[in-house]
Amino acid sequence: MQTVYAHRSLYDRFLPLVVAEVGKLKTGDPLDPSTDVGTLIDEAAAKRVESWITEAVAGGARVLTGGTRHGAALEPTVLVDVAPGMKVVCEEVFGPVVSILPYDDFDAVCAAVSASRFGLQCGVFTQSVATAIRAVRRIRTGGVIVNGTSTWRTDQLAYGGVKDSGIGREGPKYALRDMTEERLVLFNM
Repeated sequence: MQTVYAHRSLYDRFLPLVVAEVGKLKTGDPLDPSTDVGTLIDEAAAKRVESWITEAVAGGARVLTGGTRHGAALEPTVLVDVAPGMKVVCEEVFGPVVSILPYDDFDAVCAAVSASRFGLQCGVFTQSVATAIRAVRRIRTGGVIVNGTSTWRTDQLAYGGVKDSGIGREGPKYALRDMTEERLVLFNM
C-alpha cells in the first residue's frame, strides 16, 4: 500500500488507528519469522525512499511514525499533509511508506488514481456494491481488490500492472509464455 484515501468524515479517527498498527510492525531480517517488514533490495534503494520522505517533509508533509533508515532497512512510515505531486504519492515508492490523504469526492479519487502514469494494483474498501462496481469501472489499474489490498494474490489469476507499472502479467501461465519461444514447423512432403 502506498497511498490511502480516507473519506474526510473518517480521516481523524482513521489516522491514529493506522499509526498504532504500523507501530506494531517489526522491522528486521526477512528470514526471521517474527519480522513483518524486511529490508529493501539494497541500501541504495533505502536511501532513495528515505530521500523521498525527506523531500515530502520539506514540502510540508508530516511523518506520524517511522521514517528512520538503518542500512537497507527503513522503518514503516506514515505520512500526512502530502501533496499529489510529491514523489511519495505520484511515483512508485516500493518501500514501507504510506501517504494518507482525506477526500470528499470518490469519483475525484478514482480519476486521480487513473490519471497516474502508474497502475499496478489498488484496493477499495466499501460496504456498497454500487461503489465497488463504480471503482472497477473507473479506476485503471492492473487489478482492483474490493475489501482487500494489493498484497492479495493467487497464481491462478493474472497479476500485473498497466501503463508504466509493468509489461505483462505474473503467474505460472504467463511465466510459461514468457519463457517459451513459440515456433511453427511445417513439413511439405
